[in-house]
Amino acid sequence: MENKQHKRQWRELDDVTRERISRSTQGKHKSELHKQRIKKSLEDYWKTVPHRPKSGITMDNLIGAN
Repeated sequence: MENKQHKRQWRELDDVTRERISRSTQGKHKSELHKQRIKKSLEDYWKTVPHRPKSGITMDNLIGAN
């Protein structure tokens, strides 16, 4: 059985990555309908990506991998 993983392990991104994403989307015009569909799909996606733990817990601890 295939182990399905997201590219991102945590919701929090570093500032460099956030800035790079921001620059890549500047100046791209989208219709209101398209913006609504993007918003809905991102909300659904982010529900599946966990927050980074504040303590020493790793992703392996959370999924039970050793």
